[in-house]
Amino acid sequence: MQRLRGIKQLGTASLVFPGAVHTRFEHSIGTCAMAAKLLEALSAKGCSIDAASKRAILAAALVHDVGHIPYGHTIEDERRLFPRHDTPARLSQALTAGELGAELARQKLTEEVLAILNKQHPRPWCGELISGTICADLLDYLARDAFFCGLPGRYDARILRTLNIWDGHLYIAAEKNGIIRNDIVSEVLNVLRLRYFLTERVFFHHTKTATGAMISCAVERAASLGLTQETLFRLTDERLGALLEYEYGHDEIIAKVLSCLASRRVYKRAYVLTRQVGQEYKKQLVENYHDNIAARAEAESVLCQRCRLPAGDLIIYCPAANMQLKEANVLLKVNEDIPRPLSSLNVPEVAVMRENYRNLWRFYVFIHPRQLSKIHRISQVCEDFFGCENHLPALQSPQLYMGI
Repeated sequence: MQRLRGIKQLGTASLVFPGAVHTRFEHSIGTCAMAAKLLEALSAKGCSIDAASKRAILAAALVHDVGHIPYGHTIEDERRLFPRHDTPARLSQALTAGELGAELARQKLTEEVLAILNKQHPRPWCGELISGTICADLLDYLARDAFFCGLPGRYDARILRTLNIWDGHLYIAAEKNGIIRNDIVSEVLNVLRLRYFLTERVFFHHTKTATGAMISCAVERAASLGLTQETLFRLTDERLGALLEYEYGHDEIIAKVLSCLASRRVYKRAYVLTRQVGQEYKKQLVENYHDNIAARAEAESVLCQRCRLPAGDLIIYCPAANMQLKEANVLLKVNEDIPRPLSSLNVPEVAVMRENYRNLWRFYVFIHPRQLSKIHRISQVCEDFFGCENHLPALQSPQLYMGI
């Protein structure tokens, strides 16, 4: 747990938003505190929750991120170098080993905490309260991330008091005496707007994406030289940087990337594709350059040769295919007996937000800032290689690359 003090919640986002240095430890404490508030609200509604269950849920909320490695979302989800932090095997490994594993076992919490976090608990709402749609995890990081990034974004705490349990699942009561509570529906939409706002402004900011691609490139290179995921389990952000520098810094690509990160010389966008390429071609890009590490490395090598760039001066970034608004699946009870997903209520704003999420998909080719003079040539080579015209309008104004 203490290792999480050294893992930033938002990875490289502090290179864009200098205040975003909060850690997964703080978020873990906050998620536990938020879970306690949600349990209190459910109890006030008359939901029967015994003390042992509350204890297990709070323990699960506290340790839900303990399997994270440094820059975990970037390295595991975006670059796909290692399995995700929340797989059953990874959680089991994190929660059964060391002092934490011993303490959970001593308190006879291990099995129930794992069941909650793996969404295998006989009462599904226990897991949904921590990592569902409108949940303790989301409600903590929305407020925390917005605050530390210096961005506006607040939700009304009354949403906590609208949660209830039906057929073993959490739902939001958006009606009273058969009348729709428009203020509650509006507040749910406000949470969705805040989630989208942070996704657009922070999580997928192009500089955060570029710096994430850079650190992932260095880790991928180190992995080819012997770095294992097991080693990463013991590291913080700072210790990972030190390990890369002192154990693998002899490698020219790793040394180059670390030097750029240390001085904030961020790789720049040379080529961008959006979802306008069409669903079929987007699927091909994801299969070739997100799912297939070897194919991505081969493409980077070929492009460097054709553009006459040193190895490591060009990085391909391809996100997963789905940019989902999972919060739209939150169950709402409006003017009928059975709660239904918000997405099924034909609320126009939800459809608009879903489309906006899909539009966030970006395929990037980033280049070392010293190669900016060759950007038009690199763009042409990429267009020939990928068979699509560059979608980056800023190509018409190269001076824009000198900013954030």
